[in-house]
Amino acid sequence: MLRSYFQQRPHLIYIVPAILILGLLTLIPTIFLYVLSVTNYELGYESFKFVGLDNFIRLFSGGDPEFWHSFWISIVFMVIVTAVELVLGFWLATLLDREFKLKFLAFACLIVPIAMTPSITGQIWKLMLNAEYGVVNYFLQFFGGKVIWLSAENAFWSIVLVDVWQNTPFVALIIYAGIRSLPTDPYEAAAIDGANKWQIFRSVTMPLLKPMILLAVVFRAIDSLKTFDIPYSLTQGGPGSSTEFLSLHVYRLGFAQTGWVGRSAAVSVILLLLTTVISWLLIKAYRRGVDNRG
Repeated sequence: MLRSYFQQRPHLIYIVPAILILGLLTLIPTIFLYVLSVTNYELGYESFKFVGLDNFIRLFSGGDPEFWHSFWISIVFMVIVTAVELVLGFWLATLLDREFKLKFLAFACLIVPIAMTPSITGQIWKLMLNAEYGVVNYFLQFFGGKVIWLSAENAFWSIVLVDVWQNTPFVALIIYAGIRSLPTDPYEAAAIDGANKWQIFRSVTMPLLKPMILLAVVFRAIDSLKTFDIPYSLTQGGPGSSTEFLSLHVYRLGFAQTGWVGRSAAVSVILLLLTTVISWLLIKAYRRGVDNRG
């Protein structure tokens, strides 16, 4: 039975080993995470006990007020950077969709931020945003300005700036690929009907590009919601807790200061569920866009 099943689907022979390995690498840590989330395990203590839903009740009842702060700034950060990167990426993609000298150099410049690891990006920008010796304030002083970029008031927006710098090219390349793959027939039909540029953009380009736009949103929303490298490199969650996103809250609870691994695991479960729900909604919207295009 099993042999005949694989004979009818020979491609599964090549796919199943990878699926099994990835499944084990995902399933075992996830189960371990759920088990830890219902215990009071702390680093340095050998004994721990099952506490049921106490860790989750503590979070939702206000026993950990910083959790809700981390929750909301994570959501706000996801919405802001996804929206900004989408707008800027779309603008860059339309600029690239034409022939000009040194176009290859423009693509090379776009690839540089994507190729850099987020932790290195954070370290470089931390030096550039230094209030006294940073190159950003050096140029701002010619305009009579100076900004304390990593202060409690500006640290969140500094992280937004760095994230937008690194990931806007990624969005731009996705949308550019979508623009280059658009069929020409709808444009020719619209031109024959006398449509102007704005009407063509609104009624032809945007509907055809909707799947690629949604794909970019899916990637960036999921990635920005669980961001860790850039904020950790820039601020370590500070000053205070002004940039303590959920991922940093997990790190601080479990490893940085307190060693409350059980409580940290509970926050991780909530972050996992939140990411899963948002991913499901975005992927559902993406598939709907693909079906409508087809």
